[in-house]
Amino acid sequence: MAAKLGDVVSVHYTGTLDDGTVFDSSHERGEPISFKLGEGKVIKGFDTGVTGMSVGDKKKVKIPAQEAYGEHRPELTQQVPRDRLPQDQEPKVGMMLGVKAPDGAQFPATITAVTPTHVTLDLNHPMAGKTLNFEIELVKIG
Repeated sequence: MAAKLGDVVSVHYTGTLDDGTVFDSSHERGEPISFKLGEGKVIKGFDTGVTGMSVGDKKKVKIPAQEAYGEHRPELTQQVPRDRLPQDQEPKVGMMLGVKAPDGAQFPATITAVTPTHVTLDLNHPMAGKTLNFEIELVKIG
């Protein structure tokens, strides 16, 4: 039986970047992930990759940025005065911060540059603009 839209599936996977760097693996957590195909709980390319697989099938899927976390959007990078940041920590490149939107929603931001007066925050998803590679094994349907 092949997995189809609406099925709840369980899969093991390892995700890598084009340079071979592992960014996520269900094997490291010791259990597969479960989700409903087509529900939008996983990135589009992953959903599409699992659709049509049968239990026990293994496959490799290459997902371009537009089917993963989208392209990197320069307009989501902005300079902020240092005095608007929490004063209890020294900002460093690579540090993650929570940024509050006017509606109260919280978004993660990565510090990409630090000067004496400003920091540059990148509100893009850390995987934006990246091609993602997955080795997927379908463990269960239903």
